[in-house]
Amino acid sequence: MNQLIGEFDCKMDAKGRLMVPVLLKKQLLDVERDGLVVNRGFEKNLVIYPKKVWDETVAELSKLNMFEKKNREFVRAFQRGAMPLTLDAAGRVLLPKTLVEYAGIENELVLACQLDKIEVWDKKVYDGLFDDVPENFAALAEEVMGGKSVQNKGGADGE
Repeated sequence: MNQLIGEFDCKMDAKGRLMVPVLLKKQLLDVERDGLVVNRGFEKNLVIYPKKVWDETVAELSKLNMFEKKNREFVRAFQRGAMPLTLDAAGRVLLPKTLVEYAGIENELVLACQLDKIEVWDKKVYDGLFDDVPENFAALAEEVMGGKSVQNKGGADGE
C-alpha cells in the first residue's frame, strides 16, 4: 500500500480545476495511467482515491450481504457522487461541481493525505478542525492507540 504524506494548501481556478502539487503527484504512482476517483467523505469533505485503492475498497464493499438493508444503504451512500478524475496535460484535475458544493469548498482548499487517500477540505473548515487539538489529541490518542502494542525505540526516557 502506497502511503501518502503531506498537507497541501491549494486553490481552485474559476473552472473548478485543481493543480495537483508536484510533491503529491510524485507520491501518486501511475496516476497518469490509472487515474483517481473522488467521492464524498464521511464529514463535509471529499476523498480522492488512487484508482487502485478505490478498486480495493469497492472489492471489500462487494463482499457485503446486499440482502441486508443497512449494507445497501451504506454502499449507496458511500458511492454517491463518485467520479473518476484524470490529470490534464498541466497536472490539473477538474473537481465535479456537485461534490465541491457538497463539501462547501470555496476557492482555497487543503489536500490532506490520510494513509493511502487524500482528503479535500475547504481551508477554513479544515483549519477549524484543529482549534482544540492539543488537549483533545492526547485523550484521543490514548483512547484509540492506548491498548495497542507500540514499540518505543530507546524507552520512555530516550535510553
